Amino acid sequence: MSVVDLSKQVALGIDIGGTNTKFGLVNHRGEILAKGSIPTDQYSTPEAFIDALYENIQPLIDEHAVDGIIEGIGVGAPNANYYRGTIELAPNLPWKGVINFADLVTAKFKSPCKMTNDANAAALGEMMYGAARGMKDFIMITLGTGVGSGIVSGGHLIYGHDGFAGELGHTIVKPGGRKHWSTGSEGSLEAYASATGIAITAKKMRAEFPDSMLNQFPEEAINSKTVHECALKEDPVAIEVFRYTGQKLGEALANFVMFSSPEAILLFGGVIKAGDFILKPAKLHMERNLLPIFRNKVRLVFSELDEADAAILGASALVWEK
Repeated sequence: MSVVDLSKQVALGIDIGGTNTKFGLVNHRGEILAKGSIPTDQYSTPEAFIDALYENIQPLIDEHAVDGIIEGIGVGAPNANYYRGTIELAPNLPWKGVINFADLVTAKFKSPCKMTNDANAAALGEMMYGAARGMKDFIMITLGTGVGSGIVSGGHLIYGHDGFAGELGHTIVKPGGRKHWSTGSEGSLEAYASATGIAITAKKMRAEFPDSMLNQFPEEAINSKTVHECALKEDPVAIEVFRYTGQKLGEALANFVMFSSPEAILLFGGVIKAGDFILKPAKLHMERNLLPIFRNKVRLVFSELDEADAAILGASALVWEK
């Protein structure tokens, strides 16, 4: 029987965003040996994009992988189908329709490719390298420009019958509520708890309270960061923006808990920089809306992954997943 030295095995993680794509070579310990990025939106076809990826990544593989061989490729992408290896009808990417992306990557790199959406990849990364190590039941919530999620039950990601399960950000938390800027749905969690939703809430509230510090900023500068700056200076309107956001998030989390009974809910993304301004009301309203059998059992935990590298780590975790 041959002995395999896992410390020398290397996976390639690729995270595809609407504007930029990040990539890195990652070992079993979650150490990024080399990384880089290319613009996503400068390539009119997926083939041209993959050619550019290859030109930028292959030199790194030759330098850092034993004999220039990687274990595999993991890709996190919007609207990625884990079962089919496709990107399907992604609104924020320059390529339309259904793209057999994993097959194209495998053909170019001569290495097996697996893919899923970015929030699922983040959940895998957290389970392998971060705060969810050792957990078999948890929910990952990514709070950024949008709200993504990955649901892990019994140690396995929930993909559903078609590969698209877990769109918790698009569940309705306020029937007939705020209209989503992209989907057109009314009252979704993403419309309230994302950075975009926070900016909408802040603009509405500052208009009602002229004395708020938020009115010191031009409208185009109102975002979750400026709201946080004002909250730190004890502006009551900015604090209320986060309290209201946390309430909507907590009410949704209560539903999610009663659906899958997780050990913990992990929060990741730029919005969590608001810390207790959003965490305390989220926890309060989650517990308030739970059945007694679920109360005080589920921890709210901040991600342990570095935000800049989490997407690469999460994508690479697909390679080690068995």
